[in-house]
Amino acid sequence: MIYYNEGKITVRELRESDAEYFAAEERAQGWNSTRDKYDIHLRDHREGRCTALAADFDGIPAGYINLYFDSERGPYFGSGLPEIEDFGVLQKFQKQGIGTVLMDIAEGLAAERADTVCLAVGLHNGYGSAQRMYAKRGYIPDGSGAWYGGKPCTPYDRIYTVDDDLLIWMSKKLR
Repeated sequence: MIYYNEGKITVRELRESDAEYFAAEERAQGWNSTRDKYDIHLRDHREGRCTALAADFDGIPAGYINLYFDSERGPYFGSGLPEIEDFGVLQKFQKQGIGTVLMDIAEGLAAERADTVCLAVGLHNGYGSAQRMYAKRGYIPDGSGAWYGGKPCTPYDRIYTVDDDLLIWMSKKLR
């Protein structure tokens, strides 16, 4: 299914062939990536738990986003709120409007189900552009503090690693 097709950007459902492509491209740009996460999103999409999307730029896969219909983790677990999970645009395609289009589509799909959407974002500087994008789009921290490994961090504890599992949860009112 095609969700968007304008100019150089096309947004469509994620395909099996995207899994290894995105994982390899992310590894090439220094990210810790495997195809497993894409296989999980593809399975969840087939089972109707999420909508898994990919964006092409001039016919080349450039980014992806997944919208889960009921948050399956963090403070929103089982809340019925949709969750944007695992959103990314390959570095060589950034600053082309791809991320904005993907977020617009995911938020539009979320608004069909709820008045609020949630997401989590990493705290290290590799997530800096995502943190800024979410703030500009109206996402606000939910007040539950930092989370690590799926659990809230304990204040003043020094056992957490600043990696992709250290995050903060945010939400946005859609209507």
